[in-house]
Amino acid sequence: MSGKTTIIDSISALRGQVAQWRKQDLRVGFVPTMGFLHQGHLSLIHKAKAHTDRVIVSIFVNPTQFAPGEDLDCYPRDLEGDHEKVQQAGGDVIFFPSVEDMYPKDAQTFVEVKEVTKPLCGSSRPIHFRGVATIVTKLFNIVTPDLAVFGKKDFQQLVTIQRMVADLHMDIEILGGDIIREEDGLALSSRNVYLSPEERTQANCLNRALRLVRQQFASGNIDSIELVSAAKKLIQEQPLGQLDYAELRDANTLLQVGSEEVNRTAIGTDRLFLAVHFGKTRLIDNAPLEGPCSLDTIE
Repeated sequence: MSGKTTIIDSISALRGQVAQWRKQDLRVGFVPTMGFLHQGHLSLIHKAKAHTDRVIVSIFVNPTQFAPGEDLDCYPRDLEGDHEKVQQAGGDVIFFPSVEDMYPKDAQTFVEVKEVTKPLCGSSRPIHFRGVATIVTKLFNIVTPDLAVFGKKDFQQLVTIQRMVADLHMDIEILGGDIIREEDGLALSSRNVYLSPEERTQANCLNRALRLVRQQFASGNIDSIELVSAAKKLIQEQPLGQLDYAELRDANTLLQVGSEEVNRTAIGTDRLFLAVHFGKTRLIDNAPLEGPCSLDTIE
């Protein structure tokens, strides 16, 4: 299969396709998405394709990771456009299952990853990561990939999946894909389409705050409180933005730097995590304090 991307909406048909590839000793890569794809998603497909022989992209807006009042019903969808983009990126199959197939009426099983899901987005979206862990486990069981790629913009999600795969002895390699940004530095997100022109202009405060803190750390500031305060101050200067959190955390454990659990000053691998509301749109971003980063190309 090359050049043409097939859409499969049946679990049994998808398993049959993977079984054919296995008979040919082909290595299978997987990129789970909720659709309405952008260049960030396509970069994950490219990364999966570089490490495997065939790539499956799932498109499924997962209801169990949305709380009541969130944007499940209005989440942007464009299967036709997604099909074209996956084909251009070299994906072999789009797996497009129904909610009824993924969540039978009598389903009683959920997957929960405990500690790394508690802070950050887990604090403001308490059911979110249970839904993520559950749907990813289901997809892994259906697709049985050798490798899966998740974007670093949702870094807490990446850590959660890595923890889950290790804890449940899943024989799947997990790779993180770099954050892809607009020219002004805003991290690409399917939800960016919700922003008004004024909100869109002010939304680049997230990447500006990350760059400011990286600059301060490079200049020798290792005080976690001061670094976080600098980010908060910049964001709070935007009249349309409402800060959800700005926190410096250990990249592996997601424990807060400067807390009793991580009682030390900041180090280069620590990551600053941000979440900001603009109207009904909630944007997230993050970056390490030191090292190569997609922010480096922003002027």
